[in-house]
Amino acid sequence: MAGQGRLQGIFTPNMVPLDERGNIHEAELRRYVDWLIDRGVHGLYPNGSTSEFTRFTPEERRRIVQIMVDQTAGRVPILAGAAEANVRETLDACEYYHGLGVRAVAIVAPYYYKLSPDNVYAYFQEIGRNTPVDVTLYNIPMFASPIDVPTIQRLSEECERIVAIKDSSGDLAQMIRMIEAVRPNRPEFSFLTGWDAVLMPMLLIGCDGGTNASSGVVPEVTRKLYDLTMGGRLDEARRVQAWLIRLFDPALYSADFPEGFRVAVQLRGFRMGTGRQPLSERHRAILGELEKTLAALLAEQELTDQPSPLPTAQLDARHVSRIVEGVLAELQQRGVTLS
Repeated sequence: MAGQGRLQGIFTPNMVPLDERGNIHEAELRRYVDWLIDRGVHGLYPNGSTSEFTRFTPEERRRIVQIMVDQTAGRVPILAGAAEANVRETLDACEYYHGLGVRAVAIVAPYYYKLSPDNVYAYFQEIGRNTPVDVTLYNIPMFASPIDVPTIQRLSEECERIVAIKDSSGDLAQMIRMIEAVRPNRPEFSFLTGWDAVLMPMLLIGCDGGTNASSGVVPEVTRKLYDLTMGGRLDEARRVQAWLIRLFDPALYSADFPEGFRVAVQLRGFRMGTGRQPLSERHRAILGELEKTLAALLAEQELTDQPSPLPTAQLDARHVSRIVEGVLAELQQRGVTLS
């Protein structure tokens, strides 16, 4: 078992900037990674739901993690989404990300086909027995087969490599049931909440941290909420949690997920580009109104600072060379040779 300590704190499920052709905007992604780390997030979480992992190819998902591991350079741990279409490809992704040196991977229960609890268990048991890297179970019932408490308990007791669960149901009572079922036999097992609106109460009932979309927009606020709650400054924490809900609700519910968060990240000064999901004219108008709402909320907290662009010399020397390396690697994967 990898003795790297439990997963704790705020792990940001970052969005991926796209250029004008809809490809990964590497220089902007690197700038975004630095900005998130500078503002206090404890870790990064590429290839999650907020990262739109299903809208990238397997090769692109691997490239995203490559870029982020390189840019992070060990400053914070990375929890890499490793869910693929079947168990064999998922294990291949586990092998690959292990080779990059990520702290752990996160794997959603099988999606599209709804599975019974016994087959959800069989799926994760196969992964747990064969993965070279620590695994975080990812429970998001709105998009995938749910992982129930008995299944979590069995997997935690039988598979040493399964070290955590990220739960995005927002169900406090269910989280208590999970913790009570698992912690007696696996005290080092981590519990992370993916539901921003209940981050504070989840921490108070025993969660170790969160993987919260809002932390990609206001990393300084989610880090403050974590610190205030863990430090017992609960009156202050309640006020921060209340404001975070005011940001989270319109970003989540006003537009198709995760388009509201794309708008919000752009308001912090990043060129996120147009997402790969075509949008109707009506939806574009909704996003225009949402932008005004989110801008006003950010202004309340004086969160209107914008990241400084990288110096031209730095772009020329470091980022351009990495972009070229990425292009060459992609061409090689496609069987294209350059004479």
